[in-house]
Amino acid sequence: MISMKPPWDSLPADSVALLGIPDDESSSFMQGPALAPPLIREALHSPANHLVTELGIDLATSDRLVDVGDLEFDEATNRRDHIRENLERLLDRRARPLLLGGDHAITYPIVQALARTYSDLTILHLDAHTDLYDELDGNRYSHGCPMARIMEEGLVRRLLQVGIRTLTPHHREQIERFGVEVIEMRHWRPDVDLNLAGPVYLSLDLDVLEPGIAPGIAHYEPGGMTTREVLNLILGIAVPIVGADIVEYNPRRDVGTITAAVAARFVKEIAGKMLALPD
Repeated sequence: MISMKPPWDSLPADSVALLGIPDDESSSFMQGPALAPPLIREALHSPANHLVTELGIDLATSDRLVDVGDLEFDEATNRRDHIRENLERLLDRRARPLLLGGDHAITYPIVQALARTYSDLTILHLDAHTDLYDELDGNRYSHGCPMARIMEEGLVRRLLQVGIRTLTPHHREQIERFGVEVIEMRHWRPDVDLNLAGPVYLSLDLDVLEPGIAPGIAHYEPGGMTTREVLNLILGIAVPIVGADIVEYNPRRDVGTITAAVAARFVKEIAGKMLALPD
């Protein structure tokens, strides 16, 4: 089994910290992603599968993958501050975070924390949507806005988005404004060279996938990637991944546990890749 919840001040050197962020307060269409972290863990540890990655790393025997549990929120908590402060705690201990969302709004405070440590960060963002709205439904911190906030603050050197298929005129204006690189799904080819230079933060919204593959999402956008395409993209990253999130799994829309299983597979392969490529 993956190690569970040690004191954060005793995390092993160069560990990957699996942390749930059960927050969907900024979801625009329907809530549900806050329910996701325990269900992704359940699928990850299902006796129907094992924890050996495609690269041959056995996560069950690794002492550098540590499950540190879930963040807790209450009505008095400023959620963005709470997320950012806890990510800073992990980073101060040289842990690399692997986050289970939650909706995509969590990525903004996560990257705020990472920017303190990494001044030349690249975000590789897999999504059907750019999440570059200046505001959505009057909310500048909506799950449709995190990349706009990140780019406004100059937190990263490069934002590369793959799988996009929902561009509006406003999105195109924001892309030009911030110098975002976008590979729309209609232009995606598996042999596209992403020209990545480390360090990389991987942000994986499950709606990058064809919705028939992952029905447990709020926003169905046909014409997406296959699970295999996403896995090959992850496995092809040749620079250090200093953090990652998997967001927007909505169990309320899942069929059985199909999407939980897909999310768990991504957790497994991302964790294996992070362990194979130390910071």
